[in-house]
Amino acid sequence: MLRPIRLENTNIYQNYAIADQFVSGRTMALRKRSRTNKNPGANLSTMLHDVLNLQLLSRVCAGRGLSMNLSQLAKRLKRHRNTIRVRVRELLDKGVVDRSVFPFLALFKELALMVAVYADLPDDERVQGWLRDDPNVFAAFRVREGEYNMMLFELHSDLRSYHTWRESIVKDGKIPGRGERIPSTAIYLSNALIEKYQPNAPAQLIERDFHEKAVTEINGCSLDELTVEILSCLTSGEGITVNENLLAKELGVHRRTVADRIQRLIDAQVIDRPVCRFPSFFVPPNFLLVFSMIELRKFNEQFRRDIISDPHVTLSYRISEGRYNLLLFGAHRSLENYLRWESGYSAKYPGCFGSIKNSYLSPRMTISIDQQKVSLAVISKRLAELEESRLRTRSRTCAIP
Repeated sequence: MLRPIRLENTNIYQNYAIADQFVSGRTMALRKRSRTNKNPGANLSTMLHDVLNLQLLSRVCAGRGLSMNLSQLAKRLKRHRNTIRVRVRELLDKGVVDRSVFPFLALFKELALMVAVYADLPDDERVQGWLRDDPNVFAAFRVREGEYNMMLFELHSDLRSYHTWRESIVKDGKIPGRGERIPSTAIYLSNALIEKYQPNAPAQLIERDFHEKAVTEINGCSLDELTVEILSCLTSGEGITVNENLLAKELGVHRRTVADRIQRLIDAQVIDRPVCRFPSFFVPPNFLLVFSMIELRKFNEQFRRDIISDPHVTLSYRISEGRYNLLLFGAHRSLENYLRWESGYSAKYPGCFGSIKNSYLSPRMTISIDQQKVSLAVISKRLAELEESRLRTRSRTCAIP
């Protein structure tokens, strides 16, 4: 039976709810020690100016010290531990889900600007390598959009840093100059205007389609009731454990220190509890990503609630882009599925929608998607800045006669 989504509302951005997990009842010790943080924004800067916190973040946000708790899953699903191990391994090996990580929620505070760019770039190994490696490029797709052949999603701290970055990649020869290509078109999105952030919501669609016998496999992984249940657990954060002893040994601190630091980082909403995400982040394998700019002619609170609870929608922004004032990242099994979904909303809310501009991004069009690369680069930069500050302080101290 399809479970309803339970949003975990926080005030990390004050203007919207952020939800990366939607199933309650985790057995992790982290949950038992959870505390309410009345002012997370006040703690965020302090948390990210602490060397030990950053060293810990660089590990847990990369999945270091995290593993599947097979015993917990076996108990939860009432199956043998070895059976659970085989199914979990298949989900990972077939690329249905990615490794478990602590999501770095502070990313959207540190890099407050997302830029969606339609670009005309050479589709060669040099450019593809740059797209995979650049710490500001979140995702890149091949498209056929007028004169453009690529669509990039980038994260930057502000407009100034975005334009400085653009100038540097041309100067360094990573992309051709403006005279050698069609000038790109950029759509600027404020991460303070995110209305919904729930990358794993489409796991509900897989569960629903399986029970309706609309799908029997995903990415070459055969689906049955147990596999679907395990997938639901991993994408909602159940069955994932933290090896605090390993992390403590690497950092040279006590295990309890690691446990307490992780909990404080969660309470300050620097990170969320660990989950397994889909490798394509926005959508499950074999799903179509639909980037939709929508003209919403009149506000409807029920429509907003429907979008928040809709498992097709992974990310939603309020925007101001010409006539468009709403942006949705949608996950759909096919173009036909999307058209039925759109027709359903149009019928339910007549006169509510004006123009809709869509970009359809299929799995085969993907060049690179890696949010953790961007997150880890932010953490690494913070560490480098603290080390540089430490060395300057030491140098000034040594210079005093």
